[in-house]
Amino acid sequence: MATGESEAVGVAAWLAMLFAACVVALPLLAFADEITTASDERAPATIERDVHLFTIGKDGSVEEYDDTVLRADTASGVDDIAQRYVWFNRDIEQVQLLSAETIAPDGSVHPVGPEAIRDVQEPRSAGAPSFEDGVLRTVIFPAVESGARVHLAFRKTRAKPLQAGTFAYLVEPARVPVESQRLIFDLPADVPLHADARGYVALPPVSENGRTRYEFDYRHGPYARLEAGAVGYANWGDRLMVSTVPDFASFAARYREPASDDATRDDPAITRLAQSLTAGLADPRAKARALYDWVRLNIRYVALFLGETAAIPHKAADILRNRYGDCKDDVALYGALLAAVGIRSEPVLLDLGPYYSLPDVPGYGASAINHAIIWIPELSQFADATAGGTEFGYLPSGVMDRPALLVDDGVLARTPATQLRERTARMQIDVDENGTAHYAYRVEDAGFTAEVERNMFRRATRQRAQQIAASRLLQTGLHGSAQLRTGDVAATGGPFAASMQGSVPHLIWPDGTSAVPALTSLAGGMGSQVEAWLAEPLRTQPWVCIGGEFDETLEMTLPRFARVTDLPGDSTVEDRMLAFSSRYVFDSATRTLQVRRHLRAAFGHQMCSADEFAALKDDLVRIERDLDAEVVVRAAGAR
Repeated sequence: MATGESEAVGVAAWLAMLFAACVVALPLLAFADEITTASDERAPATIERDVHLFTIGKDGSVEEYDDTVLRADTASGVDDIAQRYVWFNRDIEQVQLLSAETIAPDGSVHPVGPEAIRDVQEPRSAGAPSFEDGVLRTVIFPAVESGARVHLAFRKTRAKPLQAGTFAYLVEPARVPVESQRLIFDLPADVPLHADARGYVALPPVSENGRTRYEFDYRHGPYARLEAGAVGYANWGDRLMVSTVPDFASFAARYREPASDDATRDDPAITRLAQSLTAGLADPRAKARALYDWVRLNIRYVALFLGETAAIPHKAADILRNRYGDCKDDVALYGALLAAVGIRSEPVLLDLGPYYSLPDVPGYGASAINHAIIWIPELSQFADATAGGTEFGYLPSGVMDRPALLVDDGVLARTPATQLRERTARMQIDVDENGTAHYAYRVEDAGFTAEVERNMFRRATRQRAQQIAASRLLQTGLHGSAQLRTGDVAATGGPFAASMQGSVPHLIWPDGTSAVPALTSLAGGMGSQVEAWLAEPLRTQPWVCIGGEFDETLEMTLPRFARVTDLPGDSTVEDRMLAFSSRYVFDSATRTLQVRRHLRAAFGHQMCSADEFAALKDDLVRIERDLDAEVVVRAAGAR
């Protein structure tokens, strides 16, 4: 099944697209943890036949014909194929269903009735009227069981192109076995089609009657699963990008010309707002920061991929009045505010997601260009105003270390590969004579994660904040109480600290031997980071590696009845990318255990290779072993 700008998708694929759309992942989370069938196992479903025919006019109008047969091979495959969606833009497109039916294993046919076909609003529009043109035609198939097939054929007509005189389409495998897929692009003979094909076999173009047909065939058996923490499949796997735009400079020009045609950029309301927000500020960087903070905290973000609708921003004055917009709208309004105080900026087009390269030919798509941010030449600074949890001067990890098309210059640059990230944790534990631990914990983030953390608590209710605290204690393996206090959530920059306190019953048993974890932080510290890196015992795929510096300390006072019988040894790890040290000291006079750990991870990029993982693995395992260390304590008189 093709996954391009117009398609029919199954429930699982649609949900994956929905949650991927312009979402910024937390640094410790893997970008992709999809589990697919390994090559030696049975896949849930199979694409038996998939034909996509695009007839493209010289003005960029398109008639698309899709004919697909999917087969459910297991019970879980039934859920994958029993409901499908056809996305379309109701303002410029029409969809005609030609055939929708279930073919039972015995060959009997069960047509889809009109009651099982309905249109629903694209959920990512978030109720914003300016984005209600996206619609999902939902097709619910009857009598689907293991071994059954669903057949869907439809025609979609787009009379008005998203970009006049252009056509582009991205195809990514749906990662289910494909027995036969063919993509056909029929264009005027004087409009060449440029292609970047990996795994898709191009047939010789055929020209007749003033038109040329370009065809690509694709077949694939079961896919190996995506490894935990792996980058997006299109970084190394199969992909097809076709476009009538010859190069990125031309692509930038086609975005730049209509985007710059906005007379409301000089609207008095925009000028007044910009001047009021920057009153008393002389430094251009301070002005840019003040305007950025206002946009990210006051303009509601509608998370639609760039290119799913017309790639022309709404008018800056309308965006300000409505207080919402998608990525290109945020760029338009922020750029207008900057211009009002004499700071030049330009839009930047790139990919938001786990993809660190672009196809060789330009176009929109999930693993191609799908997001817009801004470049401020005077400050040599990228900024993504859609990211409510990112401080000015930093970028969300989802747009770091990747090609970026500067729209005004028409050239490809690259966003920074690394940025500051530091975390300092201090844990103090006093264990009373009943073995109950009373703890106080303080963690401070600096660098790009500080505002991520602050923004999470800024948007959390008091109840939700306490739930976060309880969860962090529980994820560490401790059962007890937790009360949370945070730093100033109204601030928009600088380090951010949060503290927790509470108690954990029975950390040490008064009548026996206890193995006490030598914790220097709760969940989210270096232990969580190393655990994410080691999520796979062996890696064959590129993986996400975001570095940082961690400093953690534990001070634990033991009760009088306890004596330490086993203390972990100090540890040191040093290699090109990692530096780690730990030190354990027990003062028998004060009955105090002190543990100090330090980790510095400097990968130099965000996408690491399988070979880099193999080189790091032994050191990571040594670090993990130290982080899991326990202090053995025996009660006096216990045998």
